[in-house]
Order: sequence, then C-alpha cells, then structure tokens
Amino acid sequence: MLAVALAATARGQAPAQSSPAAPTPSVDQILNRYIDAVGGRSAWLALTSRVTIGTIEVPSANLSGTIELREKAPDRILSEIRISGALFQQAFDGTVGWTDDPQNGLREQSGPELSEARRDADFYHPLDMRKLYAKLTVVGLKKVNDQDTYEIEADVPESDPDEIYFDVVSGLPTRVVSHRHTPQGVVDFREDFDDYREVGGIKRPFTIRETSGETVLAIHITEVRNNVLLDDSVFTKPAAQ
Repeated sequence: MLAVALAATARGQAPAQSSPAAPTPSVDQILNRYIDAVGGRSAWLALTSRVTIGTIEVPSANLSGTIELREKAPDRILSEIRISGALFQQAFDGTVGWTDDPQNGLREQSGPELSEARRDADFYHPLDMRKLYAKLTVVGLKKVNDQDTYEIEADVPESDPDEIYFDVVSGLPTRVVSHRHTPQGVVDFREDFDDYREVGGIKRPFTIRETSGETVLAIHITEVRNNVLLDDSVFTKPAAQ
C-alpha cells in the first residue's frame, strides 16, 4: 500500500484513500433485518400452524427416508423420521417433551434436554429470539461456506452459548451451532441452511444439513403447507405400550 501511495505522489496525484470498514451492526439491527428477510412480523403472525414434508439422507450409512414436521402456535411440535422401516419421533406439547425411537424407546425429556425442546418448539422463533435467549452478543464477521456472516453468540442456561450466523447480504441464517443433551450425553450439533424459498409470505430453508459427531444428515424439503388444522392431541405423548 505504501508503494502505491508513493507512486501516485510521484505522478503528482493524491494518494487514493481506502474506504473505512463498515461498522458491525448491533444485535437489534441483525435481528430486525432477519425478521424482514424471512417475510416480516405481520406475515409470521398470520400463520398458526405448518406441516413440512421432505426426504432425509444419511450418506455415510447409505440410508434414506422421509421426514414430516408438524408445528402449531405457540409452542407445539412433532418431528417424525422414517428410515429403513424405523420410526424416530420427537415432540413438545406445550408442557411435556418426549421422544420415541428404537434405541431408547418412549421417554419424557427433562432438565436441559426439555429446555432445548421448548426453545425449538417456539412457532414464532424468529420474532422471539430476544426472549428465548438469556443474552445475545455480536461476535463479529465470520466466513461460513465462503460467505460473509455476522456471528451472534446466544446464551442458554443449560450449556455453552449457541452460535448463530446470519448472511451479510441476505440477512438470513446460514448456520446454527449448539450443544444438545441426549441420553448418551452432550453432543455438538450443527445445522446449515440453504435454498430459501417463500411459501405463504415467509421464507424457509428447503435444504438443511445436520451434523452431529461423525453423522451428517441431508434434509430436502418437498412440501410446506401453512395454517393446517392440527388437533392438540397430535403432539401428546402416547400411552406406554
């Protein structure tokens, strides 16, 4: 840079001035832009339920299957994954969190695991981030998959902070890194979001890659239906067999 400035001066020209770096936005600026990018507060509040259907692949194990996610405001969710004839369910009914899978059977969640389930079940998650996390802090500019992103550190009471990365250009989340409690212990969990599309006035990622340890899942959404009639019983823990 010094050589360029000296050369310009020798030619009787003023040295070119570099543009100052843009200031890092605040938490409120990043979150407000996020809400606008996904469709806006009014569009989100116009929705009361959603059914999402897609396919799921586990390349390392050469497995594939289907996924169906049912969500209902304000805080009900049921995820069902079917792979090679096996059913994996995880749900929160507004109070009780439960899972049912071939390895652990039917069980209720408690403690930190329940807190994570409750946070995941918030139907208006983009609008509620300020109340879902104890504290939000802008870490700075980070590269994610060759994209410039703003990293926000989101404090949770049950573990180390979540890391949430928002694309500088679009304002949309591209990655979330969290630490999840399971019957086998605490695991690092990463979600990468891509292929955002607008459905019913809001944008949702249609490609999601989940990484936990050595396991990578690729989810491809094929259908999203909003404001579907869902009875509360859909999310209730089934009776033990």
